Amino acid sequence: MTATSAPQPDLRLPLYQRLRDEIAFQIASNVWRSGEPIPTEAELAATHRVAIGTVRKAIDVLVADGLVERQQGRGTFVRRPRFDRSLFRFFRHLGPDGTQAVPEGRILSREARPAPAAAREALGLDARGAAIRLIRTRHLQGRPILSEAIWLPAARFAPILTAPLTEIGDLLYPAYERLCGEIVARAEETLTVGIADATDAERLEIADGDPVVVIERLAFGFDARPIEWRVTRGAAKDFRYHVDIR
Repeated sequence: MTATSAPQPDLRLPLYQRLRDEIAFQIASNVWRSGEPIPTEAELAATHRVAIGTVRKAIDVLVADGLVERQQGRGTFVRRPRFDRSLFRFFRHLGPDGTQAVPEGRILSREARPAPAAAREALGLDARGAAIRLIRTRHLQGRPILSEAIWLPAARFAPILTAPLTEIGDLLYPAYERLCGEIVARAEETLTVGIADATDAERLEIADGDPVVVIERLAFGFDARPIEWRVTRGAAKDFRYHVDIR
């Protein structure tokens, strides 16, 4: 596949960082797709007219960022997080028998509307930047356990507004890729606690004033730009936080 022209590099950055950014841009542009090898270090050095050491350092950063992985004796491959498997890697809801369960997603509303200040700041939108808001609940065994407000840049996610709900499904990240060509490369989460308001009480079938767990997630594309900001709220009384430390 022919390489896509990358944005003008920032000449203030070290050469290896500029090369890292250019390779990341090619990955974001699907020049090399998930599971595919990127060119060898020698090929990259020849193409970009840099030393092998510079290429190696750039790839080291890409590995640390989670964009690629080295496979012994095979080369370096694009690594795409499997969010269909690890959506609840950092917070999981467990069924009555203790096994992990992926809740069913139900989109209650989706609309283009002005983003609040917090969403604009998180997504890097200006005051007039159009946004899409999804309101969604997650259900386990028919009971609502999570309520989510999800904000997306409208220019990048317009198909989400009109796609049949059956095309979106329970997991949003695969839908983003399938419908919009937008790939989530990584996400940051912050967990806090709060008090249920009237909206929480209605959506989660709890009492106004009950304690809730609040998870803010900011997701980024391979180009390092934020592409989704969501706030998830769940009743604290039956919320179990689980994390694997390896």
